[in-house]
Amino acid sequence: MQWTYNHQPLAELPAGTEAFVYLITNLTNNRKYVGKKLAKFKVTKPPLKGKKNKRRSTVESDWREYWGSSDNLLADVATLGPSNFTREILHLCPSRGVASYLEAREQFERRVLETDDYYNGIINVRVGSSKILREALSQSIKR
Repeated sequence: MQWTYNHQPLAELPAGTEAFVYLITNLTNNRKYVGKKLAKFKVTKPPLKGKKNKRRSTVESDWREYWGSSDNLLADVATLGPSNFTREILHLCPSRGVASYLEAREQFERRVLETDDYYNGIINVRVGSSKILREALSQSIKR
């Protein structure tokens, strides 16, 4: 099952995308899950022989095969099969902070903890103000 963005299949994330906020929908009962996923992971390797500095790089995350972190959602995907679910990207984010903020905003606006219509069982957010966050949010409001 492929991810969609603006109702179009998405095979590659655009350049500059650090993370995204998504919505997974169970087509059999319309139950949903709102979450975020990082596009890349930071990897630290030990220094080369004779060197002192660790080697740092990034690798693509498992976003293509990702189904969220909810145990109930994962159990339903295993039982019903991926074809009974849609995976939609709501926001492409230039930073982790923007993704955290937009995930929490979506979860609060949808009131995911107040109903059984969502798989979400917790809203866990820690966001600090930054120039990147303010710029990204001001641009998303203009759209």
